[in-house]
Formats: sequence, C-alpha cells, structure tokens
Amino acid sequence: MRTDERGAQSPQSVTRVIRLVEALCASPGPMSLADLARALDAPKSSLAALLRGLAEEHFVIGIDGAWRLGPGAFGLGSALLEARRRLQSSDLVRDGMRRLAERCGETVLFGVRDEDGETLTYVDVIESRKTVRFIVPVGDRRPLYSTAGGRALLAADAGPGLRRYLERLRPEAFTAHTETGKRRLAELITAAREAGVAQTIDQASEGVTGTAAVIRDAAGTVLGALIVAAPSLRLQDRLDELARLVREEAAVISRSLGYRAKD
Repeated sequence: MRTDERGAQSPQSVTRVIRLVEALCASPGPMSLADLARALDAPKSSLAALLRGLAEEHFVIGIDGAWRLGPGAFGLGSALLEARRRLQSSDLVRDGMRRLAERCGETVLFGVRDEDGETLTYVDVIESRKTVRFIVPVGDRRPLYSTAGGRALLAADAGPGLRRYLERLRPEAFTAHTETGKRRLAELITAAREAGVAQTIDQASEGVTGTAAVIRDAAGTVLGALIVAAPSLRLQDRLDELARLVREEAAVISRSLGYRAKD
C-alpha cells in the first residue's frame, strides 16, 4: 500500500474530510488547494489525496484549480436534514442533559425565555441522585435577572433587547444576596457573555448555586439555557469545573442541532 493510501484511511484523515467539507460549506465560493491547506492547517499533499477521493464520489468538483461541493454532498445534506426532522431537537437536548448530569452529579435543567421576556420557565429537569439536591418542578417560572439560566439568556441578547429589559426592570430581592442594582446586573450579564457561561450564588433562592449556558440551533437562534443547579455549600470548590462542563455540553448540544460558531 502506498503512503498516501495509508494516510487516506487513517482516523486523522476522517477528521480532515469532515473539516474539509465544512470549510467548503462555509466558503462563499470555490477554494483553491492552497486556501484549504491554510484553513485546515494541513499539508497540500494530504488534502489533494482526500479531494481526489471525494471527487470520485461526486462530493466535490474541481473547477479551474479550485474546489466546490458537488451533487453528492448536497444529496447527503438532504438526507441528513430529513434525519434531523425525525430526530426531534428535544431528544438531542435531553441526551445532552443526561450526559451533563452524569458528569457533574447534580440537577440539570433546561429553561426557555417566556413570551413576556421577563421570566424563564423550566421545561425539562433531570434530578440529581444525591440525597441533598436542588428540586424544582417542570413549569416553574423564575425572573431572568436572578437566575443563572436567565442571565445566560440575557447575555445572548446583546444590543437593544437587553437595554430595554433593564430599563423596564423593577428588581426584587429574593434573598439577602439578590443583586438588584441595574448597573451591576449589566456588568454581570456582560461578563457572562464574554465567558460563555453565567453563574449565580444564592440569588433566586437561599443556598442554591446555578451555572448556565445557552443552546442554539442551526440558524443561531437561542433555544434555551442548559443549567446545573445544586446546594451552594457543595459547590464552593467546583465553580470553575461546573462552568467548564456546562459550557462544553451546551456547545456539544448546539453542534448536534446544526449550529456552527463563527470564528
């Protein structure tokens, strides 16, 4: 077997094929071999072998020294869209919630912003198996400003929407620690946007810590917030870990729904 044939069958080549197709999908026009090599940070020789194989299956077409997607890729895309219709978004979110619950051992929730724009409703919950745990019924509503899920949703609403929300907000203190200052809330929401995750401690309920990140669909629309909630005393040394876990799982779920973050 020749060297390029062995390389074309390696696990790394599978990853490169996926990245190559994604690069062509994202490009507004055909891409040269040099452009693809730069975009994927891969050797031209390796990519040339992969492109030849894809061209044989009509997944790509070479035109004047450049490459674009072919009919095989569009046929696969149509089949994938049909498969996605059969696999409901809620199933993918639920699968991600289960994974996160296993990884962190705490209660995991999915919350959506209500039509009034002021509150969040928990629409799905996977309770922790621990004796002392956060418990909330599906359908429970909470103000956006005092919850991790709400702040994550607000952080995703950069621009006039957030300003209007803060202008009409009349915050109420639910605990001795609830933040009610609008300027400080704006700072916390901005920090959550930059970090990609929001965290609250004893804000909506005494002794409860929340960590949340948003989930997006293929169009980039925010579907809701993925949330971990647990007793504050148990999470004092786990805040960074939970932020990482929630951020990672929200990204995995969003990707499974077709979302591709812009560089």
